[in-house]
Amino acid sequence: MFKGFSRFLQRPGERLKTLFNPESAQAGEDATPTRKVLPRDEHNVSRQNLSESALKVLYRLNGAGYDAYLVGGCIRDSLLGNRPKDFDVATNATPDEVRQLFRNSRIIGRRFRIVHVRFGREVIEVTTFRGRHGEEHTGNVSQQSDDGLLLRDNVWGSVEEDAIRRDFTVNALYYSVTDFAIHDWTGGLQDLDDRVLRMIGDPETRYREDPVRMLRAARFAAKLDFRIAPETEAPIRELAPLLLQIPPARLFEEVLKLFLSGHALQSFRVLRERGLFAMLFPESDEALNEQPWAVKLVEQALANTDARIAQERPVTPAFLFGALLWPCVQQRTPRIAHEQDLPEIPAQQAAAQQVISRQLQHTSIPKRFSMPMRDIWELQQQLPRRRGRRVFQTLEHPRFRAAYDFLLLREESGELTPGLGEWWTEFQKADDDGQRQLMADADGGPPADGPSGKPRRRRPRKRRRPTNKPTPPTLDD
Repeated sequence: MFKGFSRFLQRPGERLKTLFNPESAQAGEDATPTRKVLPRDEHNVSRQNLSESALKVLYRLNGAGYDAYLVGGCIRDSLLGNRPKDFDVATNATPDEVRQLFRNSRIIGRRFRIVHVRFGREVIEVTTFRGRHGEEHTGNVSQQSDDGLLLRDNVWGSVEEDAIRRDFTVNALYYSVTDFAIHDWTGGLQDLDDRVLRMIGDPETRYREDPVRMLRAARFAAKLDFRIAPETEAPIRELAPLLLQIPPARLFEEVLKLFLSGHALQSFRVLRERGLFAMLFPESDEALNEQPWAVKLVEQALANTDARIAQERPVTPAFLFGALLWPCVQQRTPRIAHEQDLPEIPAQQAAAQQVISRQLQHTSIPKRFSMPMRDIWELQQQLPRRRGRRVFQTLEHPRFRAAYDFLLLREESGELTPGLGEWWTEFQKADDDGQRQLMADADGGPPADGPSGKPRRRRPRKRRRPTNKPTPPTLDD
């Protein structure tokens, strides 16, 4: 760490301008950023609103002689007057040094080595100041693909270098408990006032280093209601296919952040406008353009998700993925039924399997979510059957409530003619007599159980009497 810092002190202007603006660095211009310090009496970040666990980490690092700052979304959101949630710490201590200070910690990651310090259910993420990549670094600490994708980034540096290695200016604001001031090296305070999202450095280079930054741009723009700076937005549509290089497991986590953070609907619209949604859900994107009801169904599902999160009610990725992929299932089902000469239910099951298999190539879906999702889809075939014992079997199914909500969503979007959802609404409220009457009215006639609404008693089968065959003669005869 000190070796890297000494190299930085020898040529600070050159090293900073290369990171902050690669093009101007090649032209020999001085692009060294100027630090701005916002003292305690000029900002609204208070320790009372910060995580006690994060403060413990800061104080212990400072007490051991290390520099440490709160950085990122917690400071950005605090300055915007919102309640901070995720607390990240940046320090000049290496991961091994952090690990030695905190027994309740562990080092994770190979591409980016970070330390998770756990306090009960709360996890404080501690990262070492990032430094500049250079030819002197071996593949063990720094490695890039031929396309510029960062395969490994464990180069340590100073806080100034770390600031300009972050993605957006509004995420590069540092809070210190030594002076309670906000430290800004990239103009993030001004961009926060202007409500603009701006990439630090050359946007195309930064997107090639990590294509997920394009998804982060969409998420922050939707969450914060910020506009994306023109130079930050310009390369996104062209570089969107770079997301196909990202492992499906990582993209699954990004999808959860996009759609389960309370701003799912706006995130969906921002993704579609910039060609990013097609990289995450390619078949869904095709179906949304071909099925007239599909966009409304997905948007209503996302709006309902946002409403539940705002009310602090539980949400499940199974329902969310079910809505996003349902138009694909409906588009494939008739084609499979025709090509393979299958009835509707087996055709839909085959379509569901194909849709999931293709989606797994882009975003992973753990079985704990894919299995309930398939149950919700299959129950759509059972809900129209409203006679006999099958009704009560459907009602008692563990996924009935989710399937019922999904049915209402389909009717609201215009995929189905309204009526079936109202029937199930009434059936859940009705007593025994009311349920029998609803079943009787479902098909315009008496229920299969019998004209009185009571279960029909089966007549006992008559046992066949054994035929009187003549007794065979014996020797005595």
